[in-house]
Amino acid sequence: MRSARLRRARRASAVTLVSAMTLTALAACGTSSSSDNGTDGASQPTGSSDASAPLDPKTKVTLTIDCMPPAAKAAELKEWKEDVAEFNKTYPNVTIEGRSTPGQCLEPPRFTAMLKAKSQPDVFYTYFTDLPQVLSENGAADISAYVNDKTVPALKDIDPDVLGSLKQDGKLYGLPTSNYTMGLLINRKLFKDAGLDPDAPPRTWDEVRAAAKKIAALGDGVAGFGEYSAANTGGWHFTAQLYSLGGDVVDASGTKAAFNDELGKQVVRNLHAMRWEDDSMGKTQLLKWGDLQKQIATDKLGMFLAAPDDIAYMVQQLGATYENFGMGPIPGGRNTLAGGNNYMVKQGISSDKIKAAVAWLNFKNLTVGKGQFDWARTKADKLPVGIPQPNFWLNESKTKDDAARVEHATMPVANFKTFMDNPVPGKAEPPKAQEIYKILDNVMSGVLTNEAADIDKLLSTAETQVNQVLANQ
Repeated sequence: MRSARLRRARRASAVTLVSAMTLTALAACGTSSSSDNGTDGASQPTGSSDASAPLDPKTKVTLTIDCMPPAAKAAELKEWKEDVAEFNKTYPNVTIEGRSTPGQCLEPPRFTAMLKAKSQPDVFYTYFTDLPQVLSENGAADISAYVNDKTVPALKDIDPDVLGSLKQDGKLYGLPTSNYTMGLLINRKLFKDAGLDPDAPPRTWDEVRAAAKKIAALGDGVAGFGEYSAANTGGWHFTAQLYSLGGDVVDASGTKAAFNDELGKQVVRNLHAMRWEDDSMGKTQLLKWGDLQKQIATDKLGMFLAAPDDIAYMVQQLGATYENFGMGPIPGGRNTLAGGNNYMVKQGISSDKIKAAVAWLNFKNLTVGKGQFDWARTKADKLPVGIPQPNFWLNESKTKDDAARVEHATMPVANFKTFMDNPVPGKAEPPKAQEIYKILDNVMSGVLTNEAADIDKLLSTAETQVNQVLANQ
């Protein structure tokens, strides 16, 4: 559901992927001001006819781009401005005008309103799950002809599954900024206190249950395992658990619920047993994103499903220490819920603007050692280095980037070795994810707050409701 944080609300799409915020003033971060060759709102891009050719350095272009870091994120904003200045050494003809939000980059109601009003900037931030909605509003340009080995030299090394999340009918509509897969986040201190090996997190759900009982036996209000059950995050995590066992929330046709089967019942029965038979999940339920992070950061929770970027959040925002956390692959290991965020280009802008957008995104987000992957600079600016993701690289690019992450790490990367060494295939979120997650919240909250919950009825009711949602696509 991450990034970054509609994983927090889109992982409740990201995931959280996020909080309600309003776009603030335009902030120019480029060099000289310049005129725009395109006509926004046109049905087809105008400008240079050869999409595969680089942008003519004599052509002046201004790009508006959202998700520029706000002033409150001083280090990130510093890096953004440095990247604009460096980019302008090669492209002095391109002016970057950044739009920042005081909080998260995407909030679903505002995002939907922006698309309907056609008010998105030239280069706009989305989550992988947003592609159908964006295309339904004719919001994004097909950039397939503009993206090749010359404009994005590392294109061959980008995970095809990540690029696949940004394609429809073979056409490419975005370029990735980050990706995530979910794993089992653990509190290393509590593992040691309970006599468990923090370098070998549980790999099956039976092992999770056994470890949770040992951790909860420490007492003092400590829970062994935590789960969400509100604000769409419960349904998101039900999906993650079901994926881990090889199940599906929606069938292959995308038109029918598929979770009311033995695997779905296995997920719910296991949670019921942990909550009521083992008493290993704590008394407080109806939790949403942010609650479990606070618990594990204060040594009150042993483990929960998460994406790696939760670790940076807990250190930077909650005062935790990197050394206290570790991560293993998702128990079950059949599949893991995968997501991420990206930038798309507004439909109707000029061909020259699209070329400039691809050049900027390549420099900022898709070049090992540059932009967001300049780990030496990230370390110098006292930002986290060493978190396993985002990491959408393959081949030579992965080898170089991984080595740089280790060289400049600001955290013990060995704590995440099990997660990194045992990758689990990523599986995308279902269609109508947020509507489905809201329904599945009822399954999670029902079983975690009511010992006498009728599991078959909870799943059957949810199945009927999800089928109605899918029928109205």
